[in-house]
Amino acid sequence: MSKKTKQRHPATWVPTAYFAMGLPFIAIAQASVLMFKSFEVSDSLIAFWTSLIMLPWTLKPLWSPILEMFKTKKHFVVATQMVTGITFALVALSLPLNDFFTYSIALLAVVAFSGATHDIATDGVYLSVLSSQKQAEYIGWQGASYNIAKILTAGAFVYVAGLLEESLGVLHAWMVVMGTYGVIMFLLSLYHIRMLPSGGAASSEVNSLKEGFQTLWDVLRTFFQKKYIYWYIGFIVIYRFAEGFAIKIAPLFFKAAVEDGGLGLSTADIGLIYGVFGSAAFVIGSLLAGYYIAARGLKKSLFTLVCVFNMQFIVYALLAIYRPSNVYLIGSAVVVEYFAYGFGFVALMLFMMQQVAPGKYKMAHYAFATGIMNLGVMLPGMASGFLSDWLGYKLFFMWVLVATIPAFFAAKFIPFTYPDNKEVKENGTAEQ
Repeated sequence: MSKKTKQRHPATWVPTAYFAMGLPFIAIAQASVLMFKSFEVSDSLIAFWTSLIMLPWTLKPLWSPILEMFKTKKHFVVATQMVTGITFALVALSLPLNDFFTYSIALLAVVAFSGATHDIATDGVYLSVLSSQKQAEYIGWQGASYNIAKILTAGAFVYVAGLLEESLGVLHAWMVVMGTYGVIMFLLSLYHIRMLPSGGAASSEVNSLKEGFQTLWDVLRTFFQKKYIYWYIGFIVIYRFAEGFAIKIAPLFFKAAVEDGGLGLSTADIGLIYGVFGSAAFVIGSLLAGYYIAARGLKKSLFTLVCVFNMQFIVYALLAIYRPSNVYLIGSAVVVEYFAYGFGFVALMLFMMQQVAPGKYKMAHYAFATGIMNLGVMLPGMASGFLSDWLGYKLFFMWVLVATIPAFFAAKFIPFTYPDNKEVKENGTAEQ
């Protein structure tokens, strides 16, 4: 790798790399949910399968140590972006088939595995190339870039899909959208061949299979030997537990008919609300949270950020209770919801980077943390469809409010192993 490549400014690759991280995740978590709803698949099947195929984002710690053995993470980022792009194209081609749900779910599972591997390598580059100060400085931009993917994936392209459903029909509308996802991912891979830093040297040189397994064991052992690690695992799971229930059901609730307890919005309306109103609010919230944390320090900010993060579920409950029909009123509610989501979400990411990841295997241990985080979202997500069918949307979102309670206690009492950047500046304490 050339010296010039090492000196790439973070602004030239952080936004695009984390946009590429967000697109496949949101495509499965949200866009595919609306796609299958348009194909008249049941809520329970949609919620269960689109949650289950996201398992790679939970299990990625199992193969993250393998990536630690290589000298560069860049080729994993580029390769997985190419694979993801090609697989999205195959998803588009599978939709006309008789058993389209089976084939498309299987292909989206491949996207999930590729996307999870991409996340490991991208985070590895971020953690290896940027100092702790730069990590905090760019955490807002990272979160904003990740969620600009929401503007396109679950917003603009869903809106386009809604318009195309009326002119081309449901089938061809979603073939266009899935194909477009593929083109975007492939073009990003070409861009990152030139612009992405390598991600630094490997944690250790591995010359045999035996040494490889020893490295894997060392990664696992050192992760569970970290100070307060079991506290941290519990906190990571609890932080987004309520979101796990809500994330699958919210778009289904928006699209469900009024007589079925939903808001009765069209696919285009949902894309407009999420893409124009919600996602822009998320980006602003993410950016402001980065500056807020930089000013106060993560430790002092954490409880406030958790409070703001959970405001979104109050919004969902109110929408389910009153079921307004005005699109602008619903859009305003989504602005509040997504701003709160963006503002609170970055706190967990920075907590995992600065309290869980530090040590010899930063990339693998951060992957462990994000995998645990995704497990906390995936498990309630798998149950959410059955639960909402049983309770109805109104009682379901009341239950989601109850599920937020543990996060407040966890944020209040969670111990910190390492001083954050604010404490270092104020007290002159060296980072451990």
